[in-house]
Amino acid sequence: MAKAMKKQALGRGLSALLKDPEQDIKSASDANADKVVGNIIDLDIDAIEVNPFQPRSTFKEEALQELATSIKELGIIQPITVRKTGVNEFQLISGERRFRASKIAGLKTIPAFVRLANDQESLEMALVENIQRQDLDPIEVALSYQRLMDEINLTQEQMSERVGKKRSTIANYLRLLKLDPIIQTGMKDGFISMGHGRAIINISDLSDQLDIYEQILTKKLSVRDTEKLVQQYKNTNTTTPTKPTETPKHIKKSIKDFSEFFGAKIDVNVGKSGNGKITIPFSSEEDFNRIKKLLNREK
Repeated sequence: MAKAMKKQALGRGLSALLKDPEQDIKSASDANADKVVGNIIDLDIDAIEVNPFQPRSTFKEEALQELATSIKELGIIQPITVRKTGVNEFQLISGERRFRASKIAGLKTIPAFVRLANDQESLEMALVENIQRQDLDPIEVALSYQRLMDEINLTQEQMSERVGKKRSTIANYLRLLKLDPIIQTGMKDGFISMGHGRAIINISDLSDQLDIYEQILTKKLSVRDTEKLVQQYKNTNTTTPTKPTETPKHIKKSIKDFSEFFGAKIDVNVGKSGNGKITIPFSSEEDFNRIKKLLNREK
């Protein structure tokens, strides 16, 4: 703690250095880099931009207000982490809640741990740091995994090594992204749990997914109840193909005779009990009357 406070105190005298273009620090080997990079220093809060790679999309206003009140009383207990992007310009890597609450509290400066990182490194650090948080909703975690895989070209196995999670756990989160967007929003808002979502995802039809989602909300179904409901949907939609009834030989022989007599291709359907029907097609009123005369002639 004493070492951190010493670094933070040292940082208060670096304001002029950070604003001097001639002494801008772009790499760890630059002059004065050791005074900034890897240190906790007080930065102008207006010199920091939010991280575009931040997976969290919503911040509860009430919780931010509570944190702002705490910051007014006790200050920032844990510094934020930023990367240097230009002359007295920084971008958040982690700590956006603290950053937002500090602005609400009216702080002009904020203690920050400074790093040098490119876009990919910043993305990876921000996403991995956020994935480790306990308060991300399942969809935010799933989107973070997907973004890391897409933008850093990681496999699920490599992702497992980076974040210390089982591959099966990562796969379960990624499957949630196949849910209807309305259901994903419901999970983000806490209307249903990840367990509900994992049950619903076993239904591929999105309209059926929404039907189940509505029943969960209206009937307040548990995860176990939802799993049973999903199984019912699957059983209902699973149709066993029926083996077509074979046409008896004596009928097969007569079909040709019927077709020649009526001058049209006759269709015969036979049921399991031996009953059936004969279909005589016609192409026009004139053709219908022709067939009618043939039948009357046989009376």
